Amino acid sequence: MIQNLLQTPIEYLKGVGPNRAEVLKKELNIKSYRDLINFFPNRYIDKTGFYKINQLQRNSSDVQIVGKIVHMKMVEQKRGKRLVADFVDDTGKMELIWFQGHKWIRENLKLNTPYVIFGKTNWYNGTFSMPHPEMELVADYKKNLRTAMQPVYPSTEMLLKKGITNRVIMKLMQEVLQQTGLKFSESISPGLIEELKLLSKAEALFNIHFPKNQELLAKAQFRLKFEELFFIQLQLIRRNMLHKQKIKGFSFDQIGEYFNDFYQNHLPFDLTNAQKRVIKEIRSDMGSGAQMNRLLQGDVGSGKTIVALMSMLIALDNEFQACLMAPTEILSIQHYNGLKELCKNLDISIYLLTGSTKTSKRREIHEKLENGEINILIGTHALLEDKVKFKNLGLAVIDEQHRFGVAQRAKLWKKNHIPPHVLVMTATPIPRTLAMSLYGDLDISVIDELPPGRKPVKTVHRYDSNRLKVFAFIRDEIKKGRQVYVVYPLIQESEKMDYKDLMDGYESIAREFPDEQISIVHGQMKPADKDYEMDRFVRAETQIMVATTVIEVGVNVPNASVMIIESAERFGLSQLHQLRGRVGRGAEQSFCILMTGHKLSNDSKTRLETMTSTNDGFEIAEVDLKLRGPGDLMGTQQSGVLNLKIADIVKDNSILHSARFYASKILKEDPNLSEDKNLVIKNAYSRLVKNNTIWNYIS
Repeated sequence: MIQNLLQTPIEYLKGVGPNRAEVLKKELNIKSYRDLINFFPNRYIDKTGFYKINQLQRNSSDVQIVGKIVHMKMVEQKRGKRLVADFVDDTGKMELIWFQGHKWIRENLKLNTPYVIFGKTNWYNGTFSMPHPEMELVADYKKNLRTAMQPVYPSTEMLLKKGITNRVIMKLMQEVLQQTGLKFSESISPGLIEELKLLSKAEALFNIHFPKNQELLAKAQFRLKFEELFFIQLQLIRRNMLHKQKIKGFSFDQIGEYFNDFYQNHLPFDLTNAQKRVIKEIRSDMGSGAQMNRLLQGDVGSGKTIVALMSMLIALDNEFQACLMAPTEILSIQHYNGLKELCKNLDISIYLLTGSTKTSKRREIHEKLENGEINILIGTHALLEDKVKFKNLGLAVIDEQHRFGVAQRAKLWKKNHIPPHVLVMTATPIPRTLAMSLYGDLDISVIDELPPGRKPVKTVHRYDSNRLKVFAFIRDEIKKGRQVYVVYPLIQESEKMDYKDLMDGYESIAREFPDEQISIVHGQMKPADKDYEMDRFVRAETQIMVATTVIEVGVNVPNASVMIIESAERFGLSQLHQLRGRVGRGAEQSFCILMTGHKLSNDSKTRLETMTSTNDGFEIAEVDLKLRGPGDLMGTQQSGVLNLKIADIVKDNSILHSARFYASKILKEDPNLSEDKNLVIKNAYSRLVKNNTIWNYIS
């Protein structure tokens, strides 16, 4: 019964009608009674007290007063007229002013009748006034659903233009809550409600719209935020569990010759505790009989490659092949050279396949791959081509996973009759809160410590006026045999301007350093030219690399010890952190210099202060999340997951952790939610999955 009522189209609610319904649908996506109930206020005005006119302060604050209008008059002004009313109580007199809507107000306001008025006061010429007050007859005020905390709903220009004010929304909300009789069935089990001392669904919905006091409002907000995050986590964790049940993986139960020989005899340095922990997690996954789907997060230089190699050696020990896919040719060549070096004393066949691999070499690779002579294949998107057939692919490693779409990853799945294990790696630290919401259905491993002996990059902020000192510093570093990056921002809308900035920068560097060889790399160059310039820098044929952000991901030049970032205020935090990661790869002390003008916004100052105070990518990612919000941080393709109605994953971090804890606990004890005590959750969950949106299961 209540379900049917909630599905009623919004035009049938008293006070709406076809015209208002059209605006509500278009502006707020409110199509039914249920949509309206789940349209939550974004703030509240505290109306707990009444003022007397003689208590008013000259501070332009919101006040509520009871009194009567004793006189009204029209006053001429430069443009048009204003309506002025004398409003009195037993302590004094003030003015109410309207600049428009005079006719309606004159016809509808009653003289000498008690009103409750609410609004901002002004002090002018010895008198208090209130422009366009909210007004309600005391008789109506006493009858209505009353709350001391008045909700304020999100609005738009069009809504106000069509007369759908905050007061109108409140009236509609009152009407819909009265029609439903607050008979909302529960969506959280009695045990959980008791354990967390949550309000019932009905109490929470009533108090979110018409809170009786601050305490009940806080409890209502907690209940609804917890519920929203709980069902999202339930969905993500359940998807992960089903994935493991349904999608069988190869069981790698052998840890054999390749892995042990490398670990005991050829590992170039001791693994950090974080690396050991992550390898253990991967071993356990690959031996479980379910397909591994793991995200490996690790800051630049934290040693993800060695973890990837050791995971590949487990595949080889179980007589399977492995592949590693990188987003660019230069990065795949770097991986290839790095892994060849690490495996030089092992009997392992490693090949490289990219877009520019010669046809004759391709044929050889295709043949050897199919007959099992190649153990590890490294490459770019070229690995995804249908012609590339493995004899027995057991593990696919994907580097910088945000550069590859889901469809591309799915192609790798089809490279064997049972999908290979998948390890996706990223050097872009994702805050824990965000990772739990976006990748809650992937298992996540984090390498959160740098190998010993790595010196943190020293980061300083310098203004343009210090440029000569910065040039002198660059000169000293080049004399020591080091190399330098100079990076310019790139903003799509103004490529011409950016190109000009880059070329101007290149010319001034060339003038300043006439004896040095300089490489230049930007997005408008042909890939082959770009690779040629990059390669010259890698081989130390050039001392300075002037570039746009195309060098953000990947290239490893241990000899480059200085990163100059021009117009650093135009970069986001994660970009600045990624760029800084290009230096600090050798044993020498490295430096990152952030150059800016003197005019900086508060957000820019926060970003620069964060960069100069910490090298911790996760700390930086948390600040970035606070500054930009989750949607911006992950890009539009991901933000759908975070289309939250009431919770905020930054501010409600602790509620998110609690929601994930209880969702995990319940699914561990009862994976199919089939026990009686979880029936309420199961019903709500089924409706949620069916309707595909978190708030549609409310009933």
